Amino acid sequence: MNVPKHTSSALPVGERLGFVAFVAVSILFAIFFLMPIIWSFANSLKPAAEALANPAALFSKAFSFENYRRLENVGAGWYVYAGNSILIAFGTIVLTVLVSVPAGYGFAKFRFPGQSLIFVVVMATMMIPFQSILTPLFLILKILRLQNNLFGLVLIYVTFQLPFSIFMMRNAFDAVPRALIEAARIDGASQWTILRRIMLPIALPGVATVAMFAFLNSWNEFLAALIFLSDQNKFTLPIMLVNVSSGIYGIIDWGALQAGVTVTMVPCIILFLLLQRYYVRGLTAGAVK
Repeated sequence: MNVPKHTSSALPVGERLGFVAFVAVSILFAIFFLMPIIWSFANSLKPAAEALANPAALFSKAFSFENYRRLENVGAGWYVYAGNSILIAFGTIVLTVLVSVPAGYGFAKFRFPGQSLIFVVVMATMMIPFQSILTPLFLILKILRLQNNLFGLVLIYVTFQLPFSIFMMRNAFDAVPRALIEAARIDGASQWTILRRIMLPIALPGVATVAMFAFLNSWNEFLAALIFLSDQNKFTLPIMLVNVSSGIYGIIDWGALQAGVTVTMVPCIILFLLLQRYYVRGLTAGAVK
């Protein structure tokens, strides 16, 4: 039996106009969001004098890597700050995933006294402004001798990342049918075996989402790194950008600043493109049962 093929010409005029309008709006939004990235990258490749004289111009008569070379002379050098940011982001990801995965699994698949109350308390911590508890956090880190320590900063980031991460993993595990767990128990699998070999592969999009949010928040965070770190060799990339933007006598070095912005945003873009498929699925996990 021959099945008629549907072509765009067979669509009603209203649907075709709607599709064209949708594509046009999507292109405009894409240009709107891509322009700052393109502008930063273009300015980072301008000669220093040209970037300072006309930073608003998108195109340049010549290209130069001078701005990236000047970043080596900012404080301890951009590679030191990048290394610190990588260590902090990696530590935040590992600790956040290690804690949020079993916690989310417990809230989703177990029933225990006070479960709802504990979960509400965990979620309520998301409403506490970070700035309001800076002094207690500083004193706690000082008592633990973790002030001016990268691991201490990792603990701060993990603390504020965990409520959202536990919420995400609870939704991800809650979407998995309970029949899979019961079948695994009949086969003699322990709870950790069920979590590692059955639940975790299914909830992988949620884990990827948690990991990406942990990376982005720790990679771009500025205030905690500024307050809890005092050694210049332990600063992160956002603090370096502030030092670059200050310049000499308050003059902003636009070329070096945009070179630093480019160095900072490239890992975020790469990570998002690699995990985009899992990220979208992870955000919608648990939305439909």
